[in-house]
Amino acid sequence: MSFVVTGASGHLGRLVVEGLLEKVPADQVTALVRSEEKGAAFAARGVRTAIADYNAPETFDGLFAAGDKVLLISSSEMTRDRVAQHKVVIDAARTAGVALVAYTSAAGTHEAPLTEAHRGTEKVLVDSGLPYVLLRNNWYSEIFVDRLETVVEHGVLVRAAGEGRIASATRADYAAGAVAVLTGEGHENTTYELSGDHAWSFAEFAAELGRRTGKEIAYRPVTVEAYVDLLVGAGMPELYARIMADADASFAKGELAFASGELSRLTGRPTTPIGDTVAEAAGGLGLS
Repeated sequence: MSFVVTGASGHLGRLVVEGLLEKVPADQVTALVRSEEKGAAFAARGVRTAIADYNAPETFDGLFAAGDKVLLISSSEMTRDRVAQHKVVIDAARTAGVALVAYTSAAGTHEAPLTEAHRGTEKVLVDSGLPYVLLRNNWYSEIFVDRLETVVEHGVLVRAAGEGRIASATRADYAAGAVAVLTGEGHENTTYELSGDHAWSFAEFAAELGRRTGKEIAYRPVTVEAYVDLLVGAGMPELYARIMADADASFAKGELAFASGELSRLTGRPTTPIGDTVAEAAGGLGLS
């Protein structure tokens, strides 16, 4: 049996592999990557690596074996048919007769267009007949500390989230949850709604950033369309600007405010507060 992680060289995948190595021997871990270069660090630690691409079904031939436990990390290629990409992995896993496929999905309360591929993948996985776990992750806290330099420079945080709250957690938190599911027992055919322990608002985020940097940071809520225009004007492709703005609209409606406690129960520890993520990001940029 092997613990197989797809997309292992990505931010989340690397953390999952690291977590697995704390619990099982390296030769029981398989990291699926897109190139030998991306897998070199894993191979140096004794982890089995294999080159596999969601867009090339043949690269998954023979990668799985009966009894494997697989973590299917969702594709980040928004312009592709992500359900079809994920189905490549699911079909290969079913052919091999793996023991479990865990999929990193989106929160069940999240209704933005971004989630359509996740819901489609969930159906394919459930219908496959394989033992499954749906890891419905809330948002990653790290996403919200991107471009902090600009926010601090201008002293204003602009979002289209109104007074909405988000129960985010860090990638390390979600990775720990995935490791707990892969290495534990009794998780088959279960859906976990995973989130941070506490929800926060962007007004609170701005205040926390101000405390960490010694700068006055104001939160300015705007409309969805104004936020799209702002992001596009800053150089973001319109597709991604629309995704971000639609997510903010979901935040405003309270779709991501739930704090289920399931993630901390899986990992046996509290999730990382947003203040810690802000502090780490500000320190890393020399802003604190």
